[in-house]
Amino acid sequence: MIAIGKALQTYEKEHANFPEWLSELHPKYLTNPDALICPADEDQGVPILTYNTDPNLPVSYNYDYDPEYYQQWLKHERHIYKGANPIVRCPHHANPDSDSTLISTLYLNLSFSSNVYLSDAFWHKHPINMYGSLQAAIAGYERALQLVPDDPSFFTLYPELLRLYMEAKEEKDVENIIKSFKSVMEPHGEDIMRFRDYWTFVEMLKIVGKHEEALQLLQHLEKTEQENPFIRSIFREIAMIYEEKGNVELASTYFLKADARLGMIGKPAPNFSETDIDGNPISLKDYHGKVVLLDFWTTTCGPCIAEMPNMKKVYDAYEDVGFDVIGVNIDTYEADLHEFLKVCDLPWRQIFGGRDSPLKKLYRVRGVPSPWLMDKAGNVISYQARGAALKKLVAEAVKNKS
Repeated sequence: MIAIGKALQTYEKEHANFPEWLSELHPKYLTNPDALICPADEDQGVPILTYNTDPNLPVSYNYDYDPEYYQQWLKHERHIYKGANPIVRCPHHANPDSDSTLISTLYLNLSFSSNVYLSDAFWHKHPINMYGSLQAAIAGYERALQLVPDDPSFFTLYPELLRLYMEAKEEKDVENIIKSFKSVMEPHGEDIMRFRDYWTFVEMLKIVGKHEEALQLLQHLEKTEQENPFIRSIFREIAMIYEEKGNVELASTYFLKADARLGMIGKPAPNFSETDIDGNPISLKDYHGKVVLLDFWTTTCGPCIAEMPNMKKVYDAYEDVGFDVIGVNIDTYEADLHEFLKVCDLPWRQIFGGRDSPLKKLYRVRGVPSPWLMDKAGNVISYQARGAALKKLVAEAVKNKS
């Protein structure tokens, strides 16, 4: 990645811009095209799905440059973080031993300043890795916050800088950063702004160990924000605090309030009778005896598309021993699905449900991706079967003879 960084810096000096594709660095700026292949990439830069990939050479890396996006946002981020934010990311570092049903992918990030550091998907939550040391991270985030102290787009700087102060045992700075955020938050603004600011403040209270104060604030929000579209997030945060306090019963109650899908785990998945995009009838009962992934997705959902190579690998590995996938596309127009499948031919059957698909209500789908995994008896294993967890869950389920 260092070689790519040097090539990008030289390219920018000559063109006052970046190339549209990383492959354009070869051969003038990057003599060895193998530098575009990550050693951890089992596919050697050849994508399983050809959607939005480099058209010229095999490339392992995610390239965040886009002319319009760069002008509107990425360039601004580069200034705020003094070039510590990534322009190239390598996603071939998932933790295969993770027990989480959430994505556990780790990234190697190449920053604008050509430093390489490890993070999860949320790189800005790893300032020490970004800047190289605790004190450098504090200086970097203090500088960033001085530039945008009242910009809501960068309010995440407050809790991250607070964590750094806590680690450095800077008590005075801890108190000051909390006061600073109180002075810029908008507790009486529009719903989304009010919730955003309260949410950040709750996070800061938890960081400094004021869980009871955070709980009181959340309970106040619970009473006054019942019509808030983020009420489920309030329930989830209350649940986590009760869990930390050891109150398992109340934690369970609030987790269920936050996400009723939790109550479906281990129970029979709702059956359905639909027609696939080829006009053939399809029902969940048809798959009895198989482990099935019911994947709700859209062609405009980046995480949905990014997950498909992983799904394809798991499908290829376990299809012969009883694993299958049913895609439920909920785009607005069916033509978009067919156009996508012309470019990325997926081997499993697809249902076009549309935005108002009754399957969304049946499976309580509020957003995508929403991958539901069912065992051979048709019981729900998980509704978050993605990333490294998908292979692990499928491997266990196909072995189960019951």
